[in-house]
Amino acid sequence: MNVTAQGDVPVKTPPVGAGLSDTISLWFGENARDLPWRRPGFSAWGTLVSEFMLQQTPVNRVIPRLEEWLERWPTPADLASVPPGEAVRAWASLGYPRRALWLHAAAVQITERHGGIVPHDVEELLALTGVGDYTARAVAAFAYGHRHPVVDTNTRRVIARAVSGQAEPAPPSRGRDLDAMSALLPAPAEDAAVFNAAIMELGAIVCTSRSPRCAACPIRDACAWRAAGYPAYEGPKKAVQKKFEGSDRQVRGLIMAELRSTHHPVSAAEIDGLWPDAVQRGRALAGLLADGLAVAVETGLYALSQG
Repeated sequence: MNVTAQGDVPVKTPPVGAGLSDTISLWFGENARDLPWRRPGFSAWGTLVSEFMLQQTPVNRVIPRLEEWLERWPTPADLASVPPGEAVRAWASLGYPRRALWLHAAAVQITERHGGIVPHDVEELLALTGVGDYTARAVAAFAYGHRHPVVDTNTRRVIARAVSGQAEPAPPSRGRDLDAMSALLPAPAEDAAVFNAAIMELGAIVCTSRSPRCAACPIRDACAWRAAGYPAYEGPKKAVQKKFEGSDRQVRGLIMAELRSTHHPVSAAEIDGLWPDAVQRGRALAGLLADGLAVAVETGLYALSQG
């Protein structure tokens, strides 16, 4: 880990609450990236779509796909009117294509239950397919301006370092994480929404996981981790994701790419040519069928799910 600010003293006692929040929000006002979902007038539907796409996918890969998606399906009703396989096809190389199926299902639910308007209530958002606690709170806060703590990986890392003095956050805990963010959240709803975005941005571009740019951090003099001398993390760690190369995920991706590449069914022989290991190939195909991403249109012919 390359920490760039060791040794530049003095270091102040870390404040919590308003002082930390105000400093980060002021920094955000001058340094925030220009991202589509932060622009005035961006729709609640666009916010929901962006949050689905941003799950485990880098921003630079999401932006062009998001713009294409919203141009084609500017409302939930537009997406709900097409078969789910079209959503999977448009998802292209974003990865984890089940998110496309979930987003399509959510669009149908929004159209049928909410008159085509993305709900603003967290509990109603949580009732939509594929929407978890983070996404529900993000939509309520960023699209509708409601006051909720919104916690992602970047948020957790900044709080772990600045407030708790730890190099890394402990494994996620909904109650603990929301309490920690709530302790910093400004009271006015508008300020809270700004701070939710600001602390995420700080973690994304300054307080990064591997090479934090401490010299550029607006709260470096109030960081508990820096005050403690940047101790290594010794707590419990989250599970390490398995390698992609040679994994079932890679084989699933190859099959999905083949199914997306044509509007005609793909034969078993064509799928056989995608990967040499027949057992792994069969397991990957069976998983896609079980997940509803692919369907057997007849014996030996497969296509994207059409609902």
